[in-house]
This record gives sequence, structure tokens and C-alpha cells, in this order.
Amino acid sequence: MTDKVTGSRRGLNTGVQAVAAVVLVAGVTGGIWGLSRVLPNSNGTNDPARCSDRLSTPPPPKRVSGEQLCQALNRADLPALLGTPDEHAQTADGDDSWITLDGGTKIASPEANVTLKTYSVKLSASDDRLSVAQGLDLLPKAEPRQILGHPAVLYSDRTIALSFGGGKAESGPGGVARSLLVARDAKGGGGSFEISVWRQDDVVPDDAALFRVAELVLPTVPGWKSG
Repeated sequence: MTDKVTGSRRGLNTGVQAVAAVVLVAGVTGGIWGLSRVLPNSNGTNDPARCSDRLSTPPPPKRVSGEQLCQALNRADLPALLGTPDEHAQTADGDDSWITLDGGTKIASPEANVTLKTYSVKLSASDDRLSVAQGLDLLPKAEPRQILGHPAVLYSDRTIALSFGGGKAESGPGGVARSLLVARDAKGGGGSFEISVWRQDDVVPDDAALFRVAELVLPTVPGWKSG
């Protein structure tokens, strides 16, 4: 039987260890999403997954960490916000990665991923100097938005789906990921958060679900500036 996985990752059968998928995202806050880690961090029961901090280089002091992002994203009401109240988090983790720009400058790029049966959600942070307004020119089919008084950009991108079967892995076009790039403060200066949602099938994600998640999760993230 072939197991097709779309999006960042999806829980696989016990004992199966394989890279599940990759999502391509325009390069304002880090370029291409890497191959996601897929080791399940649930406890072998049907309980919701708890956040697991992957081994990585920690961010500098006073900057949000992948673990903090995961704790903010992996909330008990996340399934209800996504419109799938009967589901629960199957995997949840945070990671403290870095982006190396031309010239060698490194920027902390922490992220968190939570996967449910229907949806996957990613929350990331960036300390770059690009304003969210510049995303209108750099992101595909970007639309200006406001989230809790903060400038934001809504855009779409495609996922890549990987299929596993017969000892081979094949890739192909996946579904659509919908993303919100949101300024950390109301002035829209440098520094931003990004929330992306995509489904494990080819159905386009619900924008209303994306906005519900953003409006409740972002104010709980360290570094978010209200007002």
C-alpha cells in the first residue's frame, strides 16, 4: 500500500521513519521550508501530542524560541479553531533554526509545527529588517490584511506531496498552503510572525480558520506588541 503525505509532515505508522513532505514558501522569512522532522512525539496513546523541542542551536537571549512558539500554537482549542473539533494534535514540536544571508549574516528563525489528522499548522518568527509591507511585492499573489491592528499579508503557495511505497519515494504537486505574515508591532517595522495552514488532502484551507488561529495565538507569543 502506498502512503501519501501532503504538507509539512503527517504521523506515520509505528516503526516507520521517513521524511514526509516539504512545503515551498516564498522567501521573505526564510525561503524554502526544509524537509520536516517526522518522528512522532506522542506517547503511543490517543492523547494529544505535547511539544517536543528538537535538538538545535538555541536562539540568542531575549528572542522567542521554537519551544515557546510550540507552546503558543499547540493549544487545547486549536482543533476547534481549525474547524475540526473532534481531532487532536498528533505531532507537535519546536525548532531553533538559523538563516544565513548573503554575506554570512545569520538570523534566528525559530518555528513550531503542529499536525492534526486534517490540518497542519506552522508558526515561525523572524528578526529580519524587512517590513511586512515589502511582502506585498515579494510574495505570490499577496493581499494586504490587518490582524489585531498589525499590518499583515495573506498569500498562498503550493505544497509538495511525497508518496512512499515499494521501497521508493515519489514527489508531486500537493495542495495549497495559506499563510499570514504579520508584523510584530502596529507600526509594521522589522520583525514578523508567520502562520501557515494546509490540509493533508488537496482541499484549499479555510481562511477563516487561519484568521481565528492567528488572532488567538499571536498575542500569546513572546515578542508580540499589542496596541
